[in-house]
Amino acid sequence: MSGFEDFLTPEVTGIAVAVLVMLAVGGVIFSIFQPTLSGTKQRDQRIQAVSARPQNDSQRKQLRDNDRRKKSIQDQLKDFEERQKAKHDKQQKISLKIRMEQAGLAWEMRHFVIFSGVSCMIFLAGGYILSGNFLIALALGFAGAFGFPRWYISNKRQRRFNAFLNELPNGVDIIVRGVKAGLPLGDCIKVVAKEAREPVATEFRKITETQVMGISLGDAVAKLPERVPVAEANFFAIVVAIQQKAGGGLAEALANLSNVLRSRKALKGKIKALSAEAKSSAAIIGALPFAVGGIMFFIAPDYIMMLFNTDTGNIIVGGCLLWMFVGVMVMRAMINFDF
Repeated sequence: MSGFEDFLTPEVTGIAVAVLVMLAVGGVIFSIFQPTLSGTKQRDQRIQAVSARPQNDSQRKQLRDNDRRKKSIQDQLKDFEERQKAKHDKQQKISLKIRMEQAGLAWEMRHFVIFSGVSCMIFLAGGYILSGNFLIALALGFAGAFGFPRWYISNKRQRRFNAFLNELPNGVDIIVRGVKAGLPLGDCIKVVAKEAREPVATEFRKITETQVMGISLGDAVAKLPERVPVAEANFFAIVVAIQQKAGGGLAEALANLSNVLRSRKALKGKIKALSAEAKSSAAIIGALPFAVGGIMFFIAPDYIMMLFNTDTGNIIVGGCLLWMFVGVMVMRAMINFDF
């Protein structure tokens, strides 16, 4: 026993423990990676894949049809993506005449020129009456001739788009009910053109009028996003075009589209509600300097007029307006949400 005890020195015991630990770790690693190294895992996966394959001709045919349909839909989506990208690039450079058409105005360029001239005269006369300064009146006349008419068209165009978005889900629901009742898609679109509110009725009426000229329904609907460049109109055109070329249940697809449109509308309302407080705060902050300046003008006019009667005051006013403009633009970027 004494010889064995002499053999069990601390060094030998440490080496034995280290060897045992190495063997244990090696066993754990081997048990984990053994299926992968031996090919057992790959064999089981291959057997499972082979057993999951269709066993008869009907299943193989159905699988091929599904693959063909998926490929067709993918090709259609890729084609639409390319076309929409080209349309988006084109829409960034739309002419004033197209903007007037999208705003729902039946104007020619001469009507726009007349409107700009009348606006210029009104702004020029109003500026001179209120300020008595010809330069200020001239600046307001320039804004009335070149700024206000374009702002009016842009504002009316955006309001028309919003009205279209509010009514489009109802029009899609009419089409869904008509398709489920057995009516063709073209007849359903005619019903929407008669029953829906403006501007959806006008836009769908243009689709039916385009069909009368010999253009197919898919191509006629594809022109809708050009007249109303919003994402919802693009969704509708894509669904109809895919159904026309690839087939499938149109009623179910349009019902899903209607749900998506209503969900987007609800999300937009929620975003507006959540951002209303920030917009109100920004408006108050932006209007506060002008309000304080107006109050000071009535309380101590001699004190506030130093900003306008002296060169130093003019420089201070110019710098303040510049920094206010920068601050307003920063707040606008913070509270405006692209949806």
